[in-house]
Amino acid sequence: MGPGLLESAYQECLYYELNQAGLIVQKEKPMPIVYKEVKLDHGYRIDLLVEERIVIEIKTVGILNEVHTAQVLTYLKLGNYKLGLLLNFHVSVLKNGIKRLIN
Repeated sequence: MGPGLLESAYQECLYYELNQAGLIVQKEKPMPIVYKEVKLDHGYRIDLLVEERIVIEIKTVGILNEVHTAQVLTYLKLGNYKLGLLLNFHVSVLKNGIKRLIN
């Protein structure tokens, strides 16, 4: 679809494509914070969680920065997931907007 759309549009399109490929995908999966015995629901949500293993965070920004990376790493840590993809759709060639992160 190219750059210029909102994150939500890319999320819906990617959700559709992953489902069509036969993958199990959760959209806007809640990510609570657990501190000792207290579960804190602060509204954190994973954009897409694929096969209960891969966290996908979608952005439409000029340049990815450390905060975006930290966000994905936090989701990986909180959910005990191993692999995350930070996808920035505000690029002319999508492969230039993909950052792979490992917990």
